[in-house]
Amino acid sequence: MKKVLKILEFDKILERMQEYTESAAVKKKIYRLEPYSDIESARAAQKETTEAMSTLLKLGSPPVNLAVEDVRGSVKRAEQGGVLRPLELIAVSRVLYVARRMKSYLSESSEECSVLHEIEGRMLTAKALEDRINAAVISESEIADDASPELSSIRRRTKNLNARIKDTLNGMIHSSHYKKFLQDPIVTMRSDRYVIPVRAEYKAEVPGIVHDTSATGLTMFIEPMSVVNSNNEIRDLRNQEQQEIERILAELSALTAESSHEIFVDFRETSNLDFIFAKGRLSLDMNATEPVLNDSGIINFKRARHPLIDKDKVVANDIRLGGDTDTLVVTGPNTGGKTVTLKTVGLLSLMAASGLHIPAGDNSDAAVFSKVYADIGDEQSIEQSLSTFSAHMTNIVKILRGVDSNTLALFDELGAGTDPTEGAALAIAILEHLRAYGVTSVATTHYSELKLFALTTNGVENASCEFDVATLQPTYKLLIGVPGKSNAFAISRRLGLDERVIDRANAILSDEDIRFEDVITDLEQARAAARRDADENERMKKELADMRKELEDERIKLKQNKSRILDEAHREAKILVMDAKAEANEIIRELEHMRQQGIKAGDIESKSSKAREKLKKREETIDEKMRRAAKPKQTYVEPPKNLKPGELVKIIDLNQEATVIKPPDKSGNVRVEAGIIKMDVHITNLRRIDEDKKKQKAMADKYVRSTRAFESKTQNVSTEVDVRGQYPEEAWSNTEKFLDDCYLAGISPVRIVHGKGTGVLKKYIRDMLRKHKYVSSYRPGRFGEGEDGVTVVELK
Repeated sequence: MKKVLKILEFDKILERMQEYTESAAVKKKIYRLEPYSDIESARAAQKETTEAMSTLLKLGSPPVNLAVEDVRGSVKRAEQGGVLRPLELIAVSRVLYVARRMKSYLSESSEECSVLHEIEGRMLTAKALEDRINAAVISESEIADDASPELSSIRRRTKNLNARIKDTLNGMIHSSHYKKFLQDPIVTMRSDRYVIPVRAEYKAEVPGIVHDTSATGLTMFIEPMSVVNSNNEIRDLRNQEQQEIERILAELSALTAESSHEIFVDFRETSNLDFIFAKGRLSLDMNATEPVLNDSGIINFKRARHPLIDKDKVVANDIRLGGDTDTLVVTGPNTGGKTVTLKTVGLLSLMAASGLHIPAGDNSDAAVFSKVYADIGDEQSIEQSLSTFSAHMTNIVKILRGVDSNTLALFDELGAGTDPTEGAALAIAILEHLRAYGVTSVATTHYSELKLFALTTNGVENASCEFDVATLQPTYKLLIGVPGKSNAFAISRRLGLDERVIDRANAILSDEDIRFEDVITDLEQARAAARRDADENERMKKELADMRKELEDERIKLKQNKSRILDEAHREAKILVMDAKAEANEIIRELEHMRQQGIKAGDIESKSSKAREKLKKREETIDEKMRRAAKPKQTYVEPPKNLKPGELVKIIDLNQEATVIKPPDKSGNVRVEAGIIKMDVHITNLRRIDEDKKKQKAMADKYVRSTRAFESKTQNVSTEVDVRGQYPEEAWSNTEKFLDDCYLAGISPVRIVHGKGTGVLKKYIRDMLRKHKYVSSYRPGRFGEGEDGVTVVELK
């Protein structure tokens, strides 16, 4: 199998897939990927790829880099009572962090993604351990001050002693008494103890312990007696600090051992996700689709492309095989695409059976074969003294011994390399032998005898790679059902060969050969005419479908507009009736009040008469408005001139603002967009909105957007971001978002915690800060701020 995978260049597909992961373990898993021999395993692997591809499209890339260190050895050692190093604990924390983030990410994937949701369900969280490690371990060489109260106390005492020693020594080097004895007025370190540089001739003037001498012997580095005790205390504190660090690491290692099950599960599932998403990214990169798998030997690749040929140059072909046709004989000129077709069939079949999407059209059928054999290329062995024919025949013998009814066999130039008559006969016999075993076969050839064999044998189909005689160039188009012509005479004539020579060659050909070539020519002409008719029918079908869709869209829009207008009319009428009813009730209440007050009947009658007159006018107003609402609204006005895309207009009968997408066509229809709806409106039903109003609206919209953005950004903004254990690109992405939030909130200075480690992450962060538009300056953390494991940033 390994040999066939290499011949069909499956290994190159795997190398391409390895580019989508940074994990050594996952790269190794990809390298070992082989086609499944059972259809259920292949279908399950295809489902994984489809769900990963779908999730990448809908949710975007995962929030974290899925590559994690293999921590299983470290965790097993912790289970046995071993103490893990800071770097190992950081790797454990990252596994837990990636698993936790991916669990959240997968929860947002579609309900149809059952495989991913199963993985999500299996993944576990150990947030307490993750936080404990992150709080205690800053980098592979640094433990945080607050990792424990005891460590914090030790370091605080050490800091105070250091300050006291420096004050004492600074007092000495700046005093007039000691200044003349010193080589330089500085405090330095020797053997982890504070010393001052004293000239050799004055060493007796400065009582203390000599720790070092300069190369010239002129300077002696002396620890004054006044600070010896303090330095001794610092040394004791250093020892206590180291012991406390070992205790903290042992405690963290014990906690790791307690959560070993969660860590093992998360590492397994995270690595599995890394592998699955590598398949999904490969599918997107190749613009591939999931094939419909079968175990019946049926191949129906629609617009199939060889995945290793440039997408902009490769010619897509339909390839059918299986069912009633178990053998395909491909003919055509050299460099015309026969071998590429052969490799495409084999490679896409291997990819489909391996759970990888194939670069072909939707609903392409692919067969899962138990065995795949290929005899492609010149495998002549000089060491074995085998000719080209012998080398191929040796390979074919091995193939014939191993085939069964679920085998795909591919042969390039079958029977070539020997006498043409014998080679053709042998090729036909080999194909008949394979068919007797139920093998699915594809063979390329130049032999006319094989073309005739395919024409006269049920279950065997001709195919050819098209060649343009006018340009002397292959089109690389595969034509199923049509044998290819040699085109030798046509090509020779185009290249300028003497016509007498061509005529003589024609005379030498037998009548059978001429008739056979004429049959091929007729078939090609019939095929070309059929293809032209099919293309024309397809074009007309598409035009009719587009027209039907356009008419349906217009009908829906008219219905929506009618419904909207009627709703508006009903709403207006309802408001008018409600107003009139309220006014009538008010008048009745006033009349009743006048009657109860004993007001004269004449005054009441006068008041009633006025009320009746007012209600009559209200009734006439309602009737008029109802009549207007019932009638079609005549809203056409003088149409606006020179409408351009981007201008703001009002649709008069809908009282709706819209943006012009396309200027008026010949019929006067303008394509506009109102909200999320795009529609065609006649230009007489549009009015251009005043430019000043348009600008005011744009400014108002911009102000609202910016205000909302600012309010969102300034809520709960932290002054510190922790990117330890993250990859540089991921860390900078989180840092850049943090800086944007702080800038909007007006917060400065801010801290970026990256740890010391190897220095790669620190250098990357600071290089990017140097170019950032919001950064005024930055510096390493001082003592007590995290020192070089932290960068303090001043924002503009």
